[in-house]
Amino acid sequence: MSQPTPPPFDPTAGQQPYTPPVPAPEPYGQQPYAQQPYAQQPYGQPYAQQPYGQAYPQQGYAGALAPANNAMALVSLISGIVGLTLIPFIGSIVAVITGHMAKRQIAQTGEGGSGMATGGLVTGYIGLALGVIAVIGLIAFWGLIATSGNVTYN
Repeated sequence: MSQPTPPPFDPTAGQQPYTPPVPAPEPYGQQPYAQQPYAQQPYGQPYAQQPYGQAYPQQGYAGALAPANNAMALVSLISGIVGLTLIPFIGSIVAVITGHMAKRQIAQTGEGGSGMATGGLVTGYIGLALGVIAVIGLIAFWGLIATSGNVTYN
């Protein structure tokens, strides 16, 4: 960019000679965009090295993705949680059935989600056991109530 040309100086007019404006300093000492403030490592280079001079393995996107989760495993886990909280007996039965189906599908297809299927099975069996204990407790409670009312003293 070229500097503006000053107007001709006339000493009889009582004017001061023209001086070009001074550019303002950069705030906070910012550097121009063309320069990097520090050296950056090129893409793909390891940041540090392991002992004995072995570099960290390169991790790329190809082949690094986990296999997709089995849908039955997710259904099993959700229904197991629902069986313990909202719908006690039915949710647990669904969790056990879908958990076993998911385990069989995972073994055949190699999908992910084995942990979710196991969690669904565990919560389903716990829900069933608590349901059976509750039914036995109710039968015992009603048996005690029924027998305690018919007491006769002679």
